[in-house]
Amino acid sequence: MDWHAFLRDWSQEATARGFQSEVFAEVAGYPLVASTKGDLSKPCVYLSSGMHGDEPSGPQALLALLKEGFFDDRFHWLICPVLNPTGLAAGTRENARGIDQNRDYCVCETEEVCSHITWLDQQKTPGLFLSLHEDWESSGFYFYEINTSGQDSAHQRILEAAAPFFPPEPSKMIDDHEVTAPGWIYHSEQPDIPEGWPEAIFLAKRGCPLSLTFETPSSMSLEDRMGCHQAVVRESVSRCQL
Repeated sequence: MDWHAFLRDWSQEATARGFQSEVFAEVAGYPLVASTKGDLSKPCVYLSSGMHGDEPSGPQALLALLKEGFFDDRFHWLICPVLNPTGLAAGTRENARGIDQNRDYCVCETEEVCSHITWLDQQKTPGLFLSLHEDWESSGFYFYEINTSGQDSAHQRILEAAAPFFPPEPSKMIDDHEVTAPGWIYHSEQPDIPEGWPEAIFLAKRGCPLSLTFETPSSMSLEDRMGCHQAVVRESVSRCQL
């Protein structure tokens, strides 16, 4: 995958779909792009992907949703499609400095995360955060939920949306987390490692009431991983009550 070409394609398509895109930093010649659209008075939905460089299906799923016109006028949208371009270019989980960016949202060691935090701090706090990831160790779909809103995330509906592509991950323990139900991990707003905050914890601390982190199995086909991500994003947005 040519990620320079991907980012050019994203920016051109986003403009055609009514988004305003900005480059909030540049790392090793790659722009970090954020796209926004919609009336600020409307509820805010934020989506991110490309945090880990060995997880390419998320950015491509977001681009497919963008091209189909999914991001309409229902919400104020915030989208960061590629947060770790050097990792994606190398096919590594970490960035070019060997740092897992999704553990850097407290210490803020990387340029990518520091600039991303600065950008996020300038935006409306989202009512819903959707993060697209993959897992090389899983055989099925699962997702993490952080929910301080009191509303039902309709987790069963999300699993049903994923089912045409992948069954729920059968493991009872995932990354040292005991599953709440097959394919679903209900996580507190507290980090597992005090200073190793992922993006979802940062958003929770910032006041985002509901975040869903989707994990598709990396060993399966790219087409199915993309399709699954698109399906669960559609379902989550359609069910949210912001």
